[in-house]
Amino acid sequence: MEELHWKTAITKVEPNKLLLRGYRIDELMGKVSFGQAVYLTLLGELPSEKVGRLIDVILVASIDHGATPPSTLAAITVASTGAPLNAALASGILAITHLHGGAIEGCMRITLEGVKRVEESHRSPSEVAEEIVREYREKKKRILGFGHRIHTKDPRTAKLYELASELGLAGKYVQMAKALEEALSRSLGKKLPINVDGAIASLLCEIGIPPELANLFFIMARVAGLAAHIYEEKTRQRPMRRIHPTDHEYDGPSERTLS
Repeated sequence: MEELHWKTAITKVEPNKLLLRGYRIDELMGKVSFGQAVYLTLLGELPSEKVGRLIDVILVASIDHGATPPSTLAAITVASTGAPLNAALASGILAITHLHGGAIEGCMRITLEGVKRVEESHRSPSEVAEEIVREYREKKKRILGFGHRIHTKDPRTAKLYELASELGLAGKYVQMAKALEEALSRSLGKKLPINVDGAIASLLCEIGIPPELANLFFIMARVAGLAAHIYEEKTRQRPMRRIHPTDHEYDGPSERTLS
């Protein structure tokens, strides 16, 4: 065996055959959802249809949030210079950090720690949440996944939890997230609701996604939104324009409902 020989357990490629974690990709096509395929690729096992459905819902929830997020502004700024799609897209993705789009991982770790304390100490989620909030306030550290610069009640959070409950996938981690929300509100004296990142964090905990992969779900979802903004920039705006970060208006379709 050569010194540089190495191994991978993800995909096997042979003439006329592709195996993804042991499954033929052509057999997966049309039989599993994209969410199931993502889970299989990342973790090596094919999840239930319910888990795949939840991942699909998570990806739709984060697909876009307008033209003002830093990642979108970065992408359209680079697109305005005439850079190709991949370069503009990469710039948008590189703008996703723990401060923007990357709160999911931090919130997952807090939620996981909270449930661990509940199970080890046999205390209630409410008691543990109060303890965690107190510790973070003493350290003057922010608990990620709560509050939003625009939404006082994030509509995506409510829908995510509603669908997760219908799928039977809202358990102890969702309970902990809600306990943290209540503890934060009591501590601050004002409502600080779970935002979409916090909701996604608790649901990724429920389906066993490692926190190291958490922000990937935001990135995967936002790629489509970034691409749409990049395409619009290239086809609708003049090159090298001055881009104001907030002074813009929406002129797309008026509100529509699904039939």
